[in-house]
Formats: sequence, structure tokens, C-alpha cells
Amino acid sequence: MNCLQPLAWLTLAAIIFQAAPAACSPNSQDIPALIREYAADQMDVSNSYDLPGAPIRFERLSLLYSNWLTRLDSVNFEALPQSDKVDFLLMQNDLESALDALAFERNKWTELAPLLPFARVIYSLEEARWQGRPVQGQATASQVAELSRTLKQLKGQVEQGLKTNAVASVSTNPPPLTVSPALAQRTATSATQLREVLKRWYVFHSGYQPDFSWWLKAPYEQADKDLEGYAKFLREDVAGLKGKDDDPLIGQPIGAEALAIAIRHEILPYDAETLLQIGARERVWCEVEMKRAAREMGCGDDWKAALAKVKADFADPGQQGELVDKAARQAIAFVKDHQLVTLPPLCEETWRLTMMSPETMKTIPYAAYNNQNMMVAYARDDMNHDDKLMAMRGNNRHFVHTVTPHELIPGHHLQRFQALRHHQARAYFSTPFYVEGWALYWERRLWDLGWAESPADRLGMLFWRLNRAARIEVSLKFHLGQMTPTQMVDFLVDHVGHERLGATSEVRRFISDGFSPLYQAAYMLGGLQFEALRKELVESGAMTEQAFNDALLAENAIPIEWIRAELLKLPLSRTTRSSWKF
Repeated sequence: MNCLQPLAWLTLAAIIFQAAPAACSPNSQDIPALIREYAADQMDVSNSYDLPGAPIRFERLSLLYSNWLTRLDSVNFEALPQSDKVDFLLMQNDLESALDALAFERNKWTELAPLLPFARVIYSLEEARWQGRPVQGQATASQVAELSRTLKQLKGQVEQGLKTNAVASVSTNPPPLTVSPALAQRTATSATQLREVLKRWYVFHSGYQPDFSWWLKAPYEQADKDLEGYAKFLREDVAGLKGKDDDPLIGQPIGAEALAIAIRHEILPYDAETLLQIGARERVWCEVEMKRAAREMGCGDDWKAALAKVKADFADPGQQGELVDKAARQAIAFVKDHQLVTLPPLCEETWRLTMMSPETMKTIPYAAYNNQNMMVAYARDDMNHDDKLMAMRGNNRHFVHTVTPHELIPGHHLQRFQALRHHQARAYFSTPFYVEGWALYWERRLWDLGWAESPADRLGMLFWRLNRAARIEVSLKFHLGQMTPTQMVDFLVDHVGHERLGATSEVRRFISDGFSPLYQAAYMLGGLQFEALRKELVESGAMTEQAFNDALLAENAIPIEWIRAELLKLPLSRTTRSSWKF
């Protein structure tokens, strides 16, 4: 149950940037126009200085963000309308967050430097190409040939470090290099990126400069082969990642300090320990309700036995798409009947189903949403028997009953539809606390409104809520260094009731670099924020439920505290920071 946010919402942002009007004047008070100009600047600088880990990239991006912060200083904040004040704060926070992220990324590359000493040669070649400097065939061939010698030496040093007597061999020249699996994985990825840069440089010149190929063809081909081999060696022999189902779970915790910075930039007034307490509290509530449902199913307080019954009720092969389609149309009718939110006819018309591949299910074991499509998770004929059964149990009828409205309507599909039509510049600041929080909020709201048709349906809904509470605990504890990936899997199996295949796939995604460290916590925490705001505005009688939900959609995917400030017209200053204890 993931909306593939990095892909879907970055695609949305790209659409907005391409449609951006001409840059505004330096003293403009049109903040959405400033956002579009800033987004265009950021895209151009990032695309132009596209050398991964290069000092010139860090320096140029740092200058860009610093200059834009200075430019914001000239804005008369007090004269802005409330909506533009929110946009200003979004932009200011994004710039400060970008500088912090840049410093964090620079430190990560510094850790890799002993394993990538050849990077500076590749950087210098590509930077010379940018500047239009001619290639000196013989001299450049010597540089590229040196890459191969360096790579062979590095591989030998790492092999020495892998040996059990490496510590006793510290006098070896060159000395052995001890590399952790996580560091090996990151280095392999970086070496592959540098290989692509070298290839880009070579292809640009090859066949166009008369003596280039004569000098460079053989050295380049050897260097390319050695870069590929070095990355493969680190990834497979050191990290143990061979593309198999039983590959080890490898990730790098960011640490307490970086996690605190990330929480601050997500506009949350809590520390990690408080967020962990919220997760534990929600998990306990779910366990009480699961026991209640289990008793109604004749299982006493054994909610795991009841959950096993629920999982066993899955669709036969070939019928999963029909099951999802039926649930989607039931959810649409439910939303309309209860007048919960405005549903434009075009939104109702323009969604489709696709089937998820076994390869994708290694990191996304349940349904997902991406650009109008709900990706349906189910077993395929080429999966092994045990994995087939686990995939079918993990995507049973009662889980699907909740998954479907989460992904489509009133969840991510409706959300995306309205985001493309309101406050488009804000798509640049998209946060999972809104994106995933919105869908989780609807799970909780549908629970209150009786969406579950049976105790088994209730248990299915509770499984997902329990899963989101547990995600807070396992993901934050991982980044705090309090839980290993294996312990994370065990926790999800023991305390949530996941199939081990599903739990392993979940954790593989949690610890990857493709998602922010707070992404998994954002589901439950964002849902709680929406729920708290609903109490303020709907239960108080200030807004109808439909008007409230329509207003949330019209604000686009920004931190929920800033939505609250706009809807409640709260006083704001350029120094306003998070303070809402939701």
C-alpha cells in the first residue's frame, strides 16, 4: 500500500515546471511565481552539474540555495496574503532543508572517498568537456589507463580486508581496506554512476576527434570493464547482494542528529522519542480491537488465529482484478452516499488497474498507486509455491477491501486529480505526511463510518492500521540504531501478523535510499494530523465534512500544519516554526 510517491509526485512537479511562466522580477511579491522560478533554477543547476559526489556539484547547489534564501529576505512578508505567507514558509523551509541535505550528502561521499579515489579523474575529464577544452590524446589515455590500475589495486585491498587475518596484516602496502556491507553497497552504486559519467564523456568524443579513438579506445574499454567489475565485486562479494530472494537486508541508519533535522523540516514539533510513543500507543489500541474482532470470529483473544482465517480467504487465480474493481466501485458509491467529498466525474472515470510483477513485489508486496493506475498485487505463475501462497494470503479479500479505497477513491487517485488542479506550484514541496497521511486518514474515517461489512473486514482494516503504527517504531528505531533489519522483519511478523515475505519486502524498502527516513512514519502521523484538524473544523461545526475534505484537497500536498494555518487564518511570521501539538 504505497503510492510510489517519489515517481508520481515528481512527475507532477515536472509538468508544473514545464508550464511555468517567465521568471518574475527580483522584487516580486508573487510567491507562487517565485516558487516556479526557484524550481526551474534548481532543476537547471542540478541537471547541469550532474556529477554525482563532485565538489563542483555541492558548491554550485549550495550557492543556489544560499542566494535564494537571500532573495527571500527582500520579500515584505507582512504584506503578503495568508496563502502567500504559507507559500513563503514552504519555500524558506525547503531551501533550509536542501542545504542540510546537501551537507549530509557531502558527508556520505566523504565516507566513500577512500574507495573511490579515481572519481577525481572522471570528474576532471567531464568538467573539461563542459568547458569545451580539447582532449590531449596521449596524456588523457594515460589518465584513463591509470583508472584500471587503481581499480585493481582497490579490489586487492578490499579482498585483503575480507580475510580473517586482515587485522594482522596492517603492515601490508598498500594496506587492506575493511568495508562494511552497507558501505560496499553504497560504493557499488556510486561506482556505477561514475562509470556512466565516463561513458558519457567517451561517447561525446569518440568518432568525432581524429586521434581520440586511436589513443583512448583500448584504455577506455578496459576502464569500463574494470569499473563494472569493481561495482559487481563490492555489491555481490562484499555486500552479498546478488539479486536473489534471500539477499541480505542492507541499509545505513542516518543517526539521531540527522533524524532530528528531518523531523524539523517536516514541520513536526516532536522529537523521535515522542513519535515512537505515539506509534506504540496506536499499536496497543489496534491489538485491543483485534482481540475484539477475533472473539466475534470465534477465536477468543487469539487475534493471530483470526488473522490467519482472514488471510486464507483470498481470490482464486485470475480473479484478483475483479475483486479490486468491485471494491473500488463500492468505495465510490460509499463516498457519494455519505457526501464525504466532491468527486468530479472525470476523476471517477480515469483510473485503471495494472498487475504488479514478482520483481516489484520484492520491495512493494501490496497494492500501490502510480499515475492513475492502481498496481494490483497477486501471485504469478512463475513464482515458487511458498511465495505464491504468501502473496495470495497477503492480498486477501479483506485486506483488499481497505487497500482499494486507500489507493484510488477517496485516497491517492482523488488526491492526485485535485493536486493537478489546485495550487500547482506547491507540488514542489510535496510531503508524505500529506500524501500518505491523506489515504490513512480515510482508512480511519471509513472505519468510523462502518465501511467494514464483517468482523473479518474489521480485522483486515485493523491489520493495516497496526502495520502503520509498527512502521513508526521499526523505521525510526532503525535510523536511531536501535533495531537491525532482521529485528525489523521479526517485529512485523510477530506484532503485526505479516507474512515473512511481505515483512521482508517492507523492510527492504524501508531501509533503501529511495524513501526519506520519515516516509514510513508519515502514514499514521499524517493521518492523525488530518484527524485532529477535522475535530477542530468539522466537529466544532465550523465546516461541513464535504467542505472540509474539499478544502484539504485544494491545498495540495504540503505540511498539514501550514494547511491548518491557512484554513484557520492563524497569525504567521517569517520565523514561524512548528508548534501544533496534534
